[in-house]
Amino acid sequence: MVATPAAAQPPSRGRTPDLRLSLAMRRLVIGVSLMFGLLVFGPVLINTYTSWLWFVETGFENVWATVLLTRFALFAAVALLIGGALVLAMTVAFRARPVIVPSARTPDPLEPYRTAIIQRKILIGIGLPVTFAVLCGLIGQTNWVTVQLFLHGESFGIADPQFGHDVGFYAFQLPFYRFLLNWAFVAVVLAALSNFTTHYLFGGIRFSGKSRTITGSARRQLMILAGILVLLKVFAYWLDRYTLVSSTRKEPTFNGAGYTDIHAVLPAKLILLAIGVICVGAFIASIFLRDLRIPALATALLVLSSILVGGIWPALMEQFSVRPNAADVERPYIERNISATREAFGIGSERVDYTDYPGIGTQPPQEVPADVTTIENIRLLDPNVLARTFSQQQQLKNFYGFAPELDVDRYVVDGELRDYIVGARELSPDSLTGNQTDWINRHTVYTHGNGFVAAPANRVNAPVRDSALDSTSADSGYPIYSVSDLASSGRDQLIPVAQPRTYYGEVIGGSNPDYAIVGQNDDSEPREYDTDFTKYTYTGSGGVPIGNMFTRLAFAAKYTERNILFSRAVGPESKILYNRSPRERVELAAPWLTTDSNPYPAVVGGRILWIVDGYTTLTHYPYAAKATLDSPAPGTPAALRNDIAYARNSVKATVDAYDGTVTLYQFDNTDPVLRTWMNVFPGSVEGKESISTELRAHFRYPTDLFKAQRELLAKYHVDDPREFFTTNAFWSVPSDPTVDEDVRQDPFYVLVGDKSSARPSFRLASAMVGYNREFLSAYISVRSDPDDYGRIEVLRFPTDTLTQGPQQIQNSMISDTRVASERTLLERSNRIQYGNLLTLPIGNGGVLYVEPLYTERISSLQDTSTFPQLSRVLVSYRDPSSGGVRVGYGPTLAEALAQVFDPATGAVATQPGREVPSESPGSGPVVPEAEGSPVVESGTESSGFGAATELRQALLDLRVAQQSGDFNAYGAALEKLQQVVDEYLESGG
Repeated sequence: MVATPAAAQPPSRGRTPDLRLSLAMRRLVIGVSLMFGLLVFGPVLINTYTSWLWFVETGFENVWATVLLTRFALFAAVALLIGGALVLAMTVAFRARPVIVPSARTPDPLEPYRTAIIQRKILIGIGLPVTFAVLCGLIGQTNWVTVQLFLHGESFGIADPQFGHDVGFYAFQLPFYRFLLNWAFVAVVLAALSNFTTHYLFGGIRFSGKSRTITGSARRQLMILAGILVLLKVFAYWLDRYTLVSSTRKEPTFNGAGYTDIHAVLPAKLILLAIGVICVGAFIASIFLRDLRIPALATALLVLSSILVGGIWPALMEQFSVRPNAADVERPYIERNISATREAFGIGSERVDYTDYPGIGTQPPQEVPADVTTIENIRLLDPNVLARTFSQQQQLKNFYGFAPELDVDRYVVDGELRDYIVGARELSPDSLTGNQTDWINRHTVYTHGNGFVAAPANRVNAPVRDSALDSTSADSGYPIYSVSDLASSGRDQLIPVAQPRTYYGEVIGGSNPDYAIVGQNDDSEPREYDTDFTKYTYTGSGGVPIGNMFTRLAFAAKYTERNILFSRAVGPESKILYNRSPRERVELAAPWLTTDSNPYPAVVGGRILWIVDGYTTLTHYPYAAKATLDSPAPGTPAALRNDIAYARNSVKATVDAYDGTVTLYQFDNTDPVLRTWMNVFPGSVEGKESISTELRAHFRYPTDLFKAQRELLAKYHVDDPREFFTTNAFWSVPSDPTVDEDVRQDPFYVLVGDKSSARPSFRLASAMVGYNREFLSAYISVRSDPDDYGRIEVLRFPTDTLTQGPQQIQNSMISDTRVASERTLLERSNRIQYGNLLTLPIGNGGVLYVEPLYTERISSLQDTSTFPQLSRVLVSYRDPSSGGVRVGYGPTLAEALAQVFDPATGAVATQPGREVPSESPGSGPVVPEAEGSPVVESGTESSGFGAATELRQALLDLRVAQQSGDFNAYGAALEKLQQVVDEYLESGG
């Protein structure tokens, strides 16, 4: 044979692409891949290791291990499902490929790619499924909560009114079934796409040329996959029936299935389910009959039915049958919504007491023992205003600071329960300046805060008597500090703290969290700043040891800091403290909890503990309304809201400020969600019996939960479904009258007198106004006392008479002639800020409003040397005789009350304390109370109440006599009170 010259050879019909890489290119690809893997997986491995060390330190390694193993198992399961489906679909399609004979007349454009794929069929056949499997596995492992709740779910003991299933089915089982169904859909869809693509590439399906064909194998495989997909849709229709009980079709009127859902949507689901079964049969039949028209017609029937039966029919019923008669036909479903919402958020009749309240006083406050207690404890200090005052007067050093919002708590002092504004003096890493920011100083010297500061909430050191034009008021109107720190450790402390050092706190672990390296170092000398004259070495149990080089290397990589490796400040006994925010520590130890946004410090057993409220929540609860615990601004889109349908404050957590110990306490033994999580993480939550009496006395009802509950009570206090539908009896949360922004008024903590015993009762309260109105409609308060914690009391005001709400009262007070004229003078040289407007029911039916007014000198230097001081107190009360509003305004609460009531009522109020010189630089005013001796009640000369002590004693005697039921003693006490008042009036008071 004679070889054909190259020039005479026929042109190539489609040259196979050369996909081989050169040696240099392969080395480059391998290097880049290793670098990419190191960058992606290196930080993951480092964070995993350091997280494990943190969980071992805190004793919650079982939580870490359980979550990690569950995530890994889910990743593997989803990856195997997706990867296996893809491999199977591609393999059966490849093996069923037809034999293709090349033709010179009709060249196949897919031939080059087909040949290239065959050359690397193992790489492509495994690489693509593995890629999809890994991606899907990473997504699937985030559903570890759904899986654990399904495996350990408890029963609620409550059946839903439509299907009769226990609520636990909707909370724990239904989400898991949905999870399985969703991933089955994903697996089948990806398998169908990969099967179709493989058949197309290898000739099983042809769209080119005149012959558009599909082989029998391709048709059978695709029909099986399509049939499986429709079968999954049948199961979806079955599960969709149960999701109707959480329908949002009727929002914002009510939640859950309505008339249309039950009488149109629910039957439609069953009809579509039956049609879906027929479709599955059609796809199976097409395998044997070899006729694609049968499944095509069945699919068209299913699509058409879903439009007509699933969409148009419910819409017509809603428009022409339901809306014209909505109040009647929706009645049973509104009843379900009311009952379920009350149960889901703990606002049912078993926890909420409703009382009709007239809004007009029928008795002088000084004659009501509970009112005497309330007036004695009226809070004048606003924790949201005085944070800068605390910082300026109690900061001591530039690197110390307090949280932006202080807290309110109560302590028993001299046998009496009193509320205090409290704060921990923490290290503020952001406040370090100059050489303090050097790595050694920042992380090994300035490591902790120092002290617990408290101030009585109902008094200041002295009244501001001068008006705004006199500078002699510079030392008046400030809190009376009780300081428990290192400087006072050797003396009597009002609130004794044995260990005042704070290594963990809100400021230390705030928006710019930092770490500290403590413990013995290579120099064997104390390094940490304690006072100007002493250094300290941490001896607590907190922190992760970093004595070995491997651990130091891990943390050096975590924080990208070489000094951790080479600094002599790090020794064999050193520890690293990180994750120092109390809220963050609780969320890490209990990732299933939603934490309250306001942790607060309390002194328990001589140690400073951060108390963090934890909520168990569910996103679905049959027929229950949705609420949010993060207080979004009005008008926030639903997609950006963290809506929930169930919430319980089932866990109280504490974080030790010195060693960071996290302790979780079971606070609600009846919560099935908490019991479920305790099954998931056995031993992580201590029983309710482990809560000490002293710790229990500092538990407060949490603000985030109360905000959600008051929003719901604004609607769900209504019992009658028809009235609920008309919204006539709804309430609203009032806007905050003390700020210019349109924000809702925050609830407030108050210490008030109990109606039955007249003893102080610590409560969280809020006023409520009419729906889109400003008149007072209700007053909601919840108890924090150990005996009846969580009991909600609702005072309902009459609708036939109008009681002014917060916004109206604010306008009345600031428009008063005295207030307006002095405010004009004050604003010349001061910034004015109003404190929280307290609403207090007193006078056996009346409402007292109290609002502190703070001033802050305007400095021409615009420095931080000025800070708020209490200058005036405004009060308002509705006159029972005339119905008009009385306004009181004065430097002290006593004077303001005397203007509204009489001197006897004013004398009940706690007087300002006398200021004494400070004993520690920068500590601010200190009074004898802070040294353990009684506070000297001053203000009698300056306020004009010369008989304040006698009046107080007489009122107390009257209260005791009334409680004893001895009418003779009561008459004698009443005569004594009248005598003291007469003497006071004769003295010209």
